[in-house]
Amino acid sequence: MVAAASLALGLAACGGGESSDANETPGTYRVEVTRAEFPTRQELGQTSLLRLGLRNGGAKTIPALTVSLSLAGEEGRTSNLPFGIHDPEPGLAQPDRPVWVLAEHYPKFAGSAEPGGAGTSNAKTFDFGALKPGATVNVVWKLSAVKSGRWVLHYTVGAGLAETTKAETGRGAKPGGTFAVRVVSRTPDKVVNDAGAVAPAS
Repeated sequence: MVAAASLALGLAACGGGESSDANETPGTYRVEVTRAEFPTRQELGQTSLLRLGLRNGGAKTIPALTVSLSLAGEEGRTSNLPFGIHDPEPGLAQPDRPVWVLAEHYPKFAGSAEPGGAGTSNAKTFDFGALKPGATVNVVWKLSAVKSGRWVLHYTVGAGLAETTKAETGRGAKPGGTFAVRVVSRTPDKVVNDAGAVAPAS
């Protein structure tokens, strides 16, 4: 019942990702991050869910709730992929390399079978539509790790696509955060123990 109520609220509060910066009312809107989850240790090929809970903590309807994602560092900032890096080696036909692959039809509102975040002119930004005062939405990305290493994924939350539409927390900071994740090779199911016998991996 809680999940269903949350979904109903989210769908009612959001405009299905359909928004235009031309119709946005300039101003500053209060956004609270109520949930932020992404596994800190993952294996290559493993599928994980990145979950964010976002609440309109102000008295005005947020024109367009947006989430922008990028990996830390120069390679992450210069990549056109939200979950990838830019390989600086010259002459590459495709210099952007994914660290995670986003599943088809994601992101979504939690509990919904339909896509919930519209793409924008910036491939790293997803638009979840308008959000009424006091409303909360829970959104989810389904990601598969394809490159090992230690990664820091940044996310920032906005209130619109126009430069004059800004989001801030109750303390005046820009809403967002980071996930520090280690992606490792898949642990083998069986290993050779000290006695030379094949045994299940511990």
